[in-house]
Amino acid sequence: MPTNNDFLTSADEEVIVAAIQQAEKNTSGEIRVHIENHSEKPPLERAQEVFYQLEMHNTAMRNGVLFYVGIDDRSFAIIGDEGIDKAVENDFWDCTKDVIINHFKEKRFKDGLVAGILRAGERLKTYFPYADDDKNELPDTISKG
Repeated sequence: MPTNNDFLTSADEEVIVAAIQQAEKNTSGEIRVHIENHSEKPPLERAQEVFYQLEMHNTAMRNGVLFYVGIDDRSFAIIGDEGIDKAVENDFWDCTKDVIINHFKEKRFKDGLVAGILRAGERLKTYFPYADDDKNELPDTISKG
């Protein structure tokens, strides 16, 4: 697996940020991507820590979504805030996760994240539709650890 520096090119990152912006046009949900090389913790546990470090729990509707990638660990997790968890079915993220993992297995990391982000935006719009007065509560940039 590549390191943090060559996991995605700067052009890849620009495409991912554009996907976040596109997805957020469909929903009031807030989507972020966090990439780091390694964590001593299981991916879901680490994703929850990062979620709070990035203050994603401070959205008005508690509808933040984090895509977490551990490069060296070959780990991945998607988590949503409590507003999402209360509104959606239990397997809401499973098909999105499967789409991403299938791309990752083929080393198409950018494509996997873009597909997952756009799918998340589409799925979230049912529960959290975009409103005319919606504001972008979280940065669309990719955070790195």
